[in-house]
Amino acid sequence: MARDALFPDGLPRPKAPYSPVVRSGDHVYTAGQVAFDANGDLVSGGIAEQTRQALENLRACLLAAGCTLDDVVKVNVFLLDLADFEEFNDVYRTTFTEPYPARTTVQAGLPGGIRVEIEAVARQA
Repeated sequence: MARDALFPDGLPRPKAPYSPVVRSGDHVYTAGQVAFDANGDLVSGGIAEQTRQALENLRACLLAAGCTLDDVVKVNVFLLDLADFEEFNDVYRTTFTEPYPARTTVQAGLPGGIRVEIEAVARQA
């Protein structure tokens, strides 16, 4: 099956060899999104601010593929510190609605001040 790499407007183009979002048939896969703004700078603030920006970047990836957050079926979350879990969830709840997508959340060694990375799988209706 063919796959289409998409590069959303408003997101910095990756310097590493990957696509921010790939559509294959009616499935959409995003790369991990972090809290970089359109200039490629990490947003200031803590886990709440970084989560909001990462989710906005995720939304932009989905939109480029013709999807919305309501089309997401699976989310993988990587937190630098599991102590941020509850504050992360507070922001997450304002972005996704019930029924929530399936989700895995793990602690990970994220570089350069990044506190959260979020990737998703969606299915176009």
